[in-house]
Amino acid sequence: MTALSSTVHAPLDTPQVLDRCRALVRPALRDAVARLHPWVGEMAAYSFGWCEVGGAPARASGGKGVRQALAVLGAEAAGAPGRAGVTAAVAVELVHVFSLVHDDIMDGDPARRGRPTVWSAYGTGPAVLAGDGLFALAVQTLAETAAGPEALRLLSTALGDLVHGQADDLLFASRPWTGPRRVRPEEYRAMAEHKTGALLGCAAALGALLGGAPPATVAALDRAGRQLGTAFQIVDDVLGIWGDPEVTGKPVHADLRERKKTYPVLAALGSPLPAAGRLATLLESAGEPAEAAALIEKAGGRSAALSRARRCVDSAEAALAGVPLEGRAAGELRSLLAFLVRRDL
Repeated sequence: MTALSSTVHAPLDTPQVLDRCRALVRPALRDAVARLHPWVGEMAAYSFGWCEVGGAPARASGGKGVRQALAVLGAEAAGAPGRAGVTAAVAVELVHVFSLVHDDIMDGDPARRGRPTVWSAYGTGPAVLAGDGLFALAVQTLAETAAGPEALRLLSTALGDLVHGQADDLLFASRPWTGPRRVRPEEYRAMAEHKTGALLGCAAALGALLGGAPPATVAALDRAGRQLGTAFQIVDDVLGIWGDPEVTGKPVHADLRERKKTYPVLAALGSPLPAAGRLATLLESAGEPAEAAALIEKAGGRSAALSRARRCVDSAEAALAGVPLEGRAAGELRSLLAFLVRRDL
């Protein structure tokens, strides 16, 4: 159990919900990718884990499908059948993978989920092209719907926020650990809402829009998804320092070894406790990650991160409670929220 467990509902069979939504979306997503230029389509399929370099079938993990589930459940929460949210799910998943392809290029990451990244496998130029193709396909997918203009407005807002968050994230790396230019926890929280939360909110909102929901419901689901994304990112930060490698797929203290400015670190550095000063000295000298993790905990960084994630969960719950939603889908949305923030901390 974690510090979040008192504030979230006991999950329903959330993995089954994710599986159901992925199965509903998968054929349409594959049909969409098949519209791309064959070479670009192969790189796109590779990025989804569907094939190896050269096109041979693969069985790589394609992720949990959270955004797909949010879009399908958004439509169902509006009282429409889940298939009404499939187009939204396809568009948002295309944008999500586009962002990962370009993110890997910007970060210079050679691997993702145990496989070479697209740029590492195909080259930087081709990977940029693949990302561009995915983005263009997402826009085309929504433009062809009856709600095209409003759907594209929602997507463009989310994309603008995603770019804003990515820019801040890149700039944070060059800022000092301490002093007036240090990154403060609230700056990080805003970055996480933009970079991670915006697309989750867009998925739920687009599903609701295409499901015929009124504007208030669309806006509420957008808010809930954004708060979910922020909580998810902060919990991910906690896992990046203290998580079980068998669960996270990363070495112990991975984020500290990479000197990432994550929420627990920034919260600890802002603490008045003596451990904060020792932590700052250690970080500025690139000290031992295990010692840094202990100092972050002593300075309250872990508890502060979980507390902030809990407040984000509460905000997401409040957004869902503020509008009428179809009962079963609303329950599954709340279960999904709980599932994503109650990972094995």
